[in-house]
Amino acid sequence: MNGFPWGDFALNLAFAAGSALAVMLVTFAVAVVRGMHRIVDVAWGLGFTAVALTGYVLSSGQGDDGRRLLVTVLTAVWGLRLAGHIALRGRGKGEDPRYDRMLAKAPPGTSRNAYAFRMVYLLQGGLVWLVSLPVQAALYVPSELGLLAVLAALVWLTGLFFEAVGDRQLARFTSDPANKGRIMDRGLWSWTRHPNYFGDFCVWWGLYLLAAPGGWAVAAATLVSPVVMSLLLTKGSGKRLLEAHMAERPGYAEYAARTSGFFPLPPRRRR
Repeated sequence: MNGFPWGDFALNLAFAAGSALAVMLVTFAVAVVRGMHRIVDVAWGLGFTAVALTGYVLSSGQGDDGRRLLVTVLTAVWGLRLAGHIALRGRGKGEDPRYDRMLAKAPPGTSRNAYAFRMVYLLQGGLVWLVSLPVQAALYVPSELGLLAVLAALVWLTGLFFEAVGDRQLARFTSDPANKGRIMDRGLWSWTRHPNYFGDFCVWWGLYLLAAPGGWAVAAATLVSPVVMSLLLTKGSGKRLLEAHMAERPGYAEYAARTSGFFPLPPRRRR
């Protein structure tokens, strides 16, 4: 199928799972020592970076060198930026309330750490492996870069812009004591209630487009990645949970009424 090396790709899948698990194991050890599991969020971006770098080494002599380098750099830039942002955001803070609520459900006789490892770290490692399928496949695609790769890079750049700028705008807004209790409705946040989630959405559809030239079988097998990420962002742990948390804040209903829920659109006029 377009010369795609399925055997080598299968081996890469195993090594990618190992690298994702290694990142989670190290993060878990650090979390246990510090007594705080919120740092697993930092491991999300680091896990993808580890998978991309592992695959880049393994795929030497297999895929197109330009495509291998491009997908590795794009994945690493996204992953390291996200990890750094989350690490800075959580610096000096205690446990994330989400994990407190989750770990409070640990069955009797099960330690919080053991429950966290099973329900958070292993699950997140598995998701890293699954969502990174296009990155892994793109490393073995023999086709040279073409117009579709340009489109992929533009989609990825759009995503990184919304994610990075949205995060920066929100950080500046929340750092001002005068904005305590207020709803962020400026900049990109006036066009979409979730510029960072929309950015993630674009990043992973862009990376998927880099794997698509591997042939219909590769495109079909890796389609699960952007689909799963899109569902997580819109229906799972992203937009849905955050909006449920924000719904009771004063002014949020008015903000939601005039601002697009996901895809950027001009703000609606206030009546």
